[in-house]
Order: sequence, then C-alpha cells, then structure tokens
Amino acid sequence: MSAIQQLLTDHIDIWTAAETEKRSGRGRASGNAGSVYGIKKLRELILELAVRGKLVPQDANDEPACELLKGIQAKKAKLIAEGKIKKDKPLAAITEDEKPFELPKGWEWVRVGQVGHDWGQKEPDSNFTYIEVSAIDSTRGVVSSPGLVAPEDAPSRARKIVKKGTVIYSTVRPYLLNIAVIEEEFSPEPIASTAFAIVHPFCLMPPRYFLSFFRSPVFVRYVESVQMGIAYPAINDGQFFSGLIPLPPIEEQHRIVAKVDELMALCDQLENQHSNAAEAHEKLVSHLLGTLTQSQNAEDFSANWQRIAAHFDTLFATDASIDALKQTLLQLAVMGKLVPQNANDEPASELLKRIQAEKAKLISEGKIKKDKPLTPITDVEKPFELPLRWEWVRLSDIATQITDGAHHTPEYISDGVPFLSVKNLSSGCLDFTDTRFISPVAHADLTKRCNPEFDDILLTKIGTTGIAVVIDDPRPFSIFVSVALIKLPKILIDRDYLSLVINSPFVRQQSEDGTEGVGNKNLVLRKINTFDIPFAPLAEQHRIVAKVDELMALCDQLKSRITDASRLQQKLADVLVEQAVA
Repeated sequence: MSAIQQLLTDHIDIWTAAETEKRSGRGRASGNAGSVYGIKKLRELILELAVRGKLVPQDANDEPACELLKGIQAKKAKLIAEGKIKKDKPLAAITEDEKPFELPKGWEWVRVGQVGHDWGQKEPDSNFTYIEVSAIDSTRGVVSSPGLVAPEDAPSRARKIVKKGTVIYSTVRPYLLNIAVIEEEFSPEPIASTAFAIVHPFCLMPPRYFLSFFRSPVFVRYVESVQMGIAYPAINDGQFFSGLIPLPPIEEQHRIVAKVDELMALCDQLENQHSNAAEAHEKLVSHLLGTLTQSQNAEDFSANWQRIAAHFDTLFATDASIDALKQTLLQLAVMGKLVPQNANDEPASELLKRIQAEKAKLISEGKIKKDKPLTPITDVEKPFELPLRWEWVRLSDIATQITDGAHHTPEYISDGVPFLSVKNLSSGCLDFTDTRFISPVAHADLTKRCNPEFDDILLTKIGTTGIAVVIDDPRPFSIFVSVALIKLPKILIDRDYLSLVINSPFVRQQSEDGTEGVGNKNLVLRKINTFDIPFAPLAEQHRIVAKVDELMALCDQLKSRITDASRLQQKLADVLVEQAVA
C-alpha cells in the first residue's frame, strides 16, 4: 500500500468527519457529500503531492525532463516553421526566488508557455461546436454540455481554436476551477470562448497532468497572487502562460495521472458512502420524530420518546438533525403535546369571547374595520385533535388587523426612518443592519394604513414566504408590500405563542399552499387571513412559549457543540495535509 493510500485509510474517520460548516437555515438542510471538508482537503493533498513528485516513486531509467525540453523546443520550432502556431515572445528566465519548492531529481521548473501552445483564433464561418465556461463539468474536468451554433449566431467571444488533447482554463473567476481537457473529436469543429486560456501540451505529454497541476493548490496560490478584481477576479493570458509548472519526465507524468485517477476514485467512493450514510441517517431521524407527532396517546408518546432518547447522541449529531428536532418541537407545541394541560386554565372559548368583545369595541370606535365573515373550519381541515379547552380559529378571528406594507417604492434617502423588506426578516429576527431609509413625512403617510408597532407580528409574504417575527424593537419603521403586518388584541394573546404557531410545520405548510406564482412568489393576504390556528388557553400559551424557549436553547447548545467538533476535525485534516506536504 502506498504512503498516500495509508494516509487515506489510517485517518478515514478524520477525512469523512470534517464537514464544511453550513449556514444555518430553516427546515431540514440536506447533507451534501460534495461539501465534506476533509475529503476536499484530501483531494487537494493528492494534487499537491502529485506536482511535488511525492505521489509516485521516481524511476532512474526515466529520461530526465531536461531531455524532454529539448524535444519540446524542436517540436515547437517545427510547428512554427509549418505555420501551425505563432512564435511567442520570449519568456523571462526563472529566478530561484520564483521556485516555490525543491523538485525531485530529473524534474525541471518551466513556464506554462514553454511546454504548451495555443492554436490561435478564428471567426466562425460555418456551424461549430461552441464551448463556453458553463459547458464545463468542473468536478470531472471535461466538457459536458457544448452547444451547436451557426456562424451568424456566434457570440463575439467564440474565437479560440481547440483540438483533442487541448487543456482549457477559465481565466474569469478562476477559483471556480472551470478547467477541462478536450477528450474527444468534436464535430463540427470546436471553438472555445475567449474566457479560456488555451494550452496544448507538446510532445504528446498527457493533458491530464496539466489538468491536475492547474487544479492543484500550488497553481491556485499563484493565480490568487496575480489575479485582479474583487467581484469577478480574473487573470490574463500573459499571467497564465508566465506561471511556473513543475515538469517531470514524461513517463512519470503518465504514472502520476494514473495514480491521481486511482486516488480520486477512492475519494469518490468515500463521498458516496458519506452521502448514503447521511441520507439514511436523515430518513431515520425523520421517521422517529414523526412517531412523536403521530402518537395517539400519552403512553404511545412515551414509548416513542424512549426509543429516541436511547439513541439521542447518535441521532442528533448533525445540523440537519437538530433542525429537524426544532421543527418537531414546534409541531408538538401547536398540537398541545409539549406541556401538560391544566384543568384550572380558562378555556380558549372564553378567551375568544373576550377577544371578540375587544374587536367589537375597536370597530365601534372606528379604530379597525369589520372583518368579512369567513367560513367555519370544517372537520376535514382539522388534521389532528386538539386537547380539551383548546379551539380551532382562523387567524383573522383573533387579529385586529392583517395588512401589508407599501405597494409602491418610496423615495429613499441616506438617513431617516428604516424601511424594511423581506431581507430584513429572512433570518427569523428583525435585522436593521442593511436597510434603506425614508423621510419622516413618507413614514407618517404610510402609517395611516400600515403602522408596525412593538409586539406586533410581521410575516414575510413575497419571495421567502411564511417567516413570522415578533417586533421586539421600539424604534419606528415602515414596511414594503413583501411583508405583512398582524396586529393582535392587547394582553389577550401571547405574541410569541402565535409567532411559533405560524412558524410551525403545520402553518408553514399552509403558507406554502397559499403562495402563488413561480418566480416572484406571493403569499396573498386572503390566505393569511384564513390560516387555521390551534388556539390554546392563555395560561398554556405562556407555558408553551417558556418550554419552547428552553428547548430551543438546548438545541442551539447541541449545534454549538457539533460546530466545535466539526472545526476540530477540520483542524486535524489541515494538520494531516501539512504533515504530508512537509
């Protein structure tokens, strides 16, 4: 077994456990094998060792690279003489300071332009196979989706000639590693975008060696040192061809390519195993959590919970599983299964009478408008049975106002009253860090119809829909049409309870069902008004909120420990790479 294979197998737990940190989000984030940090680092290590001459043993019988260079010079001169390629401007001599590391005996440092050439450019005059950056499968390093284009439809960037065995390197946003080998004879003639640097290796050198080098951390570091631009960093052809490349004997190049392919296949297997295990784990967690919400009685619930508790540390060891647990806790809360009921609580039916009396008073005072009558909630609409003293209600039954923000874009100013949209709520809380401002006069005009105040509830309704946020900041602000405002009778409803109900899977599904459109999704006010709400006694609302806060805090602690463990695994993976390269 080779040293790199030993490194792979001896530390397989580190390579597969070191996962890339994911941004926290709503719902059950699916695992992604391609994001496993340890395997990504292992791939980089394989390429780093390959181009340093540490992946395969050297063979004293190989013809040294200096002799290969002589053959390259002769071949280059012949192609120039035949008019097949143009004579390049002389490249600067390589200084000792430029060489990033020492090479094995028989290898040589050269510039990319010394060992490869392009095929020039042409304007298409007949149908051609067009290779643009989006046609590259960056994972496999091949052209996966070329287009057939007529000359009259040719983009202005369709100019660079390529042939079988040519390596193409996207010089725009090079960090995306859109690099590929032309591995087949395309018909009609292939032409690549000018976004690519084109290099065709001399003397039948294997193009996949060049592919491995251009994808290696060695060349990535060089590109990062010379690229220009921030949003769309890029390098030019001159910088590309001036880059250094370690040149092994041609026989060793072939051995390197074979070994890289072999080890990358092992990495693919690790990724597939990790992906399959993650998918199976997620399905198991989903099934077991589902047994809790589907429990028919207290005894059934207890048995299902004991089954989960016995394997808690194994089941809840990923961000996705913790997110699933959070959603289940919300669902249990709105089903009345999270805290015990108390026979001394005032029934929700009595609370509803007081809410209706408060709304009637506000209507008579002209402070709110009378609701349009809604159809009663049918038994078909009730997906589960509520505890005693709970009631099913429509959201508009318990709200004093449901409206949305400005239907026109106001005039923005550099400083003034904050004007919030969906982006300021999508994290699940009010975020004033990146907001626009309107004048106090414009704000005063908008508040005549829609006046967000402390303790009201906001609901995202365009784009990212269905996120409820309680206003916990006293500063005045206005909202755009993408946000709905829900006002409630003072004291009679726990705002945090209603917010968690709206954020629960049960009402979230209603949000999704009520969202119209494809591109610009819109959760219409009509649907928001008719949300079916499981309404608990007020005292139980308070107990539910307290319990949810307590359990969510524990979930966050679990996530924090998972993150800390993941970072440790990442550091271990980094240390293994550093030791292997040293």
